Amino acid sequence: MSGKVAAVTGATRGAGRAIAVELGAAGATVFVGGRTTREQKSPVNRDETIEETAELVTKAGGKGIAVRCDFTDPSDVDNFASKIDKLDILIDNAWGGESLVEWGKFWEHDLERQLRMWRNGIETHLVTLHKLVPLVLKSDAGLIVEVTDGDDNEQYYVNLTYDAVKHSIRRFGWILAKDLKDTNVTALAATPGFLRSEHMLELFGVTEENWRDAIAKVPHYALSETPHYVGRGLAHLAADPDKHRFAGQALSSWALMREYGFTDLDGSKPDWGRWFEEVVKPGKDLSTVDASDYR
Repeated sequence: MSGKVAAVTGATRGAGRAIAVELGAAGATVFVGGRTTREQKSPVNRDETIEETAELVTKAGGKGIAVRCDFTDPSDVDNFASKIDKLDILIDNAWGGESLVEWGKFWEHDLERQLRMWRNGIETHLVTLHKLVPLVLKSDAGLIVEVTDGDDNEQYYVNLTYDAVKHSIRRFGWILAKDLKDTNVTALAATPGFLRSEHMLELFGVTEENWRDAIAKVPHYALSETPHYVGRGLAHLAADPDKHRFAGQALSSWALMREYGFTDLDGSKPDWGRWFEEVVKPGKDLSTVDASDYR
């Protein structure tokens, strides 16, 4: 994808960072946006920075450009957009809600936390689309990806706000495909599987080196994947000259793997979708299942 220009929102860490890096590995110039810089942390108060992400993009073979941006702030997004002349790939990934989720009944939890989750998860995407879609329309074969959680509209997430955010983002991909059907732009949604993000690794008390130690406590983590898995899938998708056939769909990392045949960083091909259908939903006894058959 040499010569292609991408923008990734929420690129400070997790899936956003990995997607940016994999686009860079394919040769793209990637504008990475997020709130945490080396001089200023976001309210999430983590150590990862957008400068680090940009450096990783460049190290991978692309060109990383860091732009501090709060995607809930239209003026910030105007500044982000002003750095870009034409945009071929927009990965709309901003989230910043992982520290706000309280699983359970909505009315039993802090209202301000729930409202902040909504603002971080929905308003960021609306502002981004309003400001950046016009730049993607200048591309000969543009791609817009709304990054969400899950590809199933019947999935129950045990939190009203989280559920509403993730279903809405998936719907954004479908609506955008309708809005853009007479253009050269393909719009869709995408989701990782059970993610080994920095936050999730810390939550389970492990690192990427010893992540399997968490399986004893969370058995389904045996089918987890690095953020680079969905990143590689979206890099393949972005380079696909026939990507428009997926317009409006919600593509998962495992569906992308089945389509393009790539692997995760360790050479495996975790198929969370098949695991969920064959093991999780029927409540199969995990002692009778070999997780490696699904990787």
